[in-house]
Amino acid sequence: MAEITYREALKRALREELARDPEVVVWGEDIVAYGGGGAYAVTAGLAKEFPGRIRDTPIAEEAIVGVAIGAAMGGVRPVVELMTINFALVAWDQIVNHAAKQHHMFNGTINVPMVMRSPAGFGRTAATHSQNFDAWLASVPGLKVVEPATPYDAKGLLKSAIRDNDPVFFIEHLQLYGTRGEVPDTEYLIPLGVSDRKREGKHLTVVTWGRMLVETMKAAQKLATEGIELDVIDLRTLRPMDLSLAIESVKKTNRAIVVEEGWRSIGLGAEVVASLQEAAFHYLDAPVARVAGLEVPMPYARNLERATVPFADDVIAAVHAMMANQY
Repeated sequence: MAEITYREALKRALREELARDPEVVVWGEDIVAYGGGGAYAVTAGLAKEFPGRIRDTPIAEEAIVGVAIGAAMGGVRPVVELMTINFALVAWDQIVNHAAKQHHMFNGTINVPMVMRSPAGFGRTAATHSQNFDAWLASVPGLKVVEPATPYDAKGLLKSAIRDNDPVFFIEHLQLYGTRGEVPDTEYLIPLGVSDRKREGKHLTVVTWGRMLVETMKAAQKLATEGIELDVIDLRTLRPMDLSLAIESVKKTNRAIVVEEGWRSIGLGAEVVASLQEAAFHYLDAPVARVAGLEVPMPYARNLERATVPFADDVIAAVHAMMANQY
């Protein structure tokens, strides 16, 4: 298997699906002309390979998503790229009240097979461009939400999302585009709604997703030198959420920490904690702990930005506290 970047894995998924299905199109802000492939270069070169099917749109998120919804209802499979997840706020009504609800409101006679791709998280883009809306999006019935952490998962999940008959919001963390991992040259799919064990361990369960998987794996490697083995579960899909591996893991380790980048209060981590304690309460030797971002608007200064979001050291500190029975 070749080792490629997260960015390249996404591009390969798009290329394969465009070649496979003539109804797949890609629309977005500055994805053709700007820099030859968008702000993050995911679509670089695709416009030449698939003339007329990769299109720049006006900077009007409500229109982009709205047009894609209508096209999807008519049989096209649009993949729309929003330059940042923060701009999804402009299209919130289209996402929540239209894309997510059409299948239900038409009694199952209409599908909306579309994908909304967008980067989230920090990257020295300040308070209004560095947010995580995974909890908001995952709370909406009718919408599927995916947030892969590795190039392998990014490719397999994006291909499945494009083939899915429901609207899928596909979250890509800004800090992951340049990360590298092994990806098969042959075609493969990863089903939506299936979690994955990224590291086998016996002492403590860590449940996470997105960028925080990378930080958790760094923490796990360091903790292993101390004799502490983490069982690391990557949710991958946030709606529908598969907690079967996490519950199985808690029954083995008897302790758990949920790690997320987003704000702690009313965050997705709280949902995971509640679900674990409902399903595995009698197996827990301590309350499920959380590692999360600080509840402040994101600063622009690099040192303050890094102080706002969790890293591997924060995971290590939480593990040490739990293993010392400080929770």
